[in-house]
Amino acid sequence: MTPPSPHHLDALLPLACAWVAGLERAALHSGVALTADQTADARRVGVRQPERVRLLRVAAIPTPDDPALAVAATAVRLITPFTIGLTAGHGILIHTGHWGRRSLVVHELAHTMQYERAGGIEEFLRQYLRECLTAGYPDAPLEREAERFEREVCG
Repeated sequence: MTPPSPHHLDALLPLACAWVAGLERAALHSGVALTADQTADARRVGVRQPERVRLLRVAAIPTPDDPALAVAATAVRLITPFTIGLTAGHGILIHTGHWGRRSLVVHELAHTMQYERAGGIEEFLRQYLRECLTAGYPDAPLEREAERFEREVCG
């Protein structure tokens, strides 16, 4: 599967933003607040509004309904059958088999901090998706930063 071009990515950005905003709404509506320990971890990674964060347990990380967006997400390996967590602003989706795994929650909280730092969903996704497209998902600087926080906080 061929990753989308940067031009194609720009065309998909509004669809990606709408999809992520929908995931965030679902998590904020049905998810659970962070525990005291998770709130402390959120503050360690720089989340400005940890009280807004909600964790939503899911049987599987959803894929986008839009076919072009689903193909792009798969092509850059953002969402695979092995994806266990996904951050949508202040909403964090956690695969049920990994619920309660501190390192995963810290990793996803780092992405929440990145959303806040970027100024919102569109700004974060523009940077994150471009990095995944150019450097590859595992080597994207924002992904590396989340991994660094995971190591620093969890040891």
